[in-house]
Amino acid sequence: MAEQIVDGPVGAGTGTAVERTAAVDPAAGTTAVTGTATGSRPVAVTIGRCPEPVHDVAVYAFPGMAPFELGVVVEVFGLARPELTGLLAAPWYGLKVCADRPGTPLDAVGGFALTARHGLDELAAADTVVVPGVPNAFDREVSPALVEALRTAHGRGARIVSICSGAFALAAAGLLDGREATTHWRYAELLQQRYPAVLVDPDVLYVDNGDVLTSAGSAAGIDLCLHLVRRDHGAKVANTVARRFVVAPHRDGGQAQFVEAAVRPVEAEDDGIARSMQWALDHLSSPLAVSQLARAARMSERSYLRHFTARNGTSPMRWVVTQRIAASLALLESPEGTVEEIAAAVGFENAAAFRHHFGRVMRTSPTAYRRSFGRGVA
Repeated sequence: MAEQIVDGPVGAGTGTAVERTAAVDPAAGTTAVTGTATGSRPVAVTIGRCPEPVHDVAVYAFPGMAPFELGVVVEVFGLARPELTGLLAAPWYGLKVCADRPGTPLDAVGGFALTARHGLDELAAADTVVVPGVPNAFDREVSPALVEALRTAHGRGARIVSICSGAFALAAAGLLDGREATTHWRYAELLQQRYPAVLVDPDVLYVDNGDVLTSAGSAAGIDLCLHLVRRDHGAKVANTVARRFVVAPHRDGGQAQFVEAAVRPVEAEDDGIARSMQWALDHLSSPLAVSQLARAARMSERSYLRHFTARNGTSPMRWVVTQRIAASLALLESPEGTVEEIAAAVGFENAAAFRHHFGRVMRTSPTAYRRSFGRGVA
């Protein structure tokens, strides 16, 4: 039986008294709302399912921006994701593009313009704030309004994130003082000189300080955004998003590296290298050698090593180790299985080897990762 709720007059500031009646069906999770101006016809009717709560992400847009970094944030947090149906245990993201002057066209690199609908007050109120760059890192001026919004957001507990030169805005707000941080290698020395209290690491793809995160240039923004998804929703969801992005769910190494693996499914008609990679993914729990991968590719070992490295920017066995680490993440997030059992399940000969390689790739230990990301793990 639907419940009838009658509110008093609303519509302040319009000069019209409105009586609103809402019919709520708890079983269906729907609400029908009818507003009627006193003495006139109905003025609004909306019917729909009550919205699920979302994690609000706000990204900063500015004149002269490079569209890639902004596009990365929009792609990860603003795209509809039907592929995640049934996988989410926490609210997904809602995205707002914000600017100092909402509604004003912003010229972007490449000869086009975009308009942000939201202002910095909404950026300051978001759960996660992303600054994908600043207009000119070599100019000491950072938008005072942006600096104030960042301080406000951080003060109320928001997570603050930068991509590329966006680290200069976070540093100007004082959010990086005494913390490790990174930026594009081109700007690393400048960031250190201008903000000596910041511990700049120019060699990593991103730095996670919990409430404040920074990443290197361009594609490293993808790595950091996927890391945020992994933090919030686990490895399985992050890997699913990475697969749609057609990128590696986690890259090993620093700013100069190549992407080590394509995450797309390998089709039967693909070449021998791709076929061998799919074969390796299907046999990760077993001992693997270059000779086996070469046979799967129908190549000699020498030819296989040359072609694999040229295609992927890394050696076959280093790639295999990275895939084993990626496969271990979902297992570590589960309360089932010891570190030793997980090491064996993903193909490491012992737990010591697993810990060594995990630390090299993830910059933390399997136990620390489980403690941070485990679902239901004490």
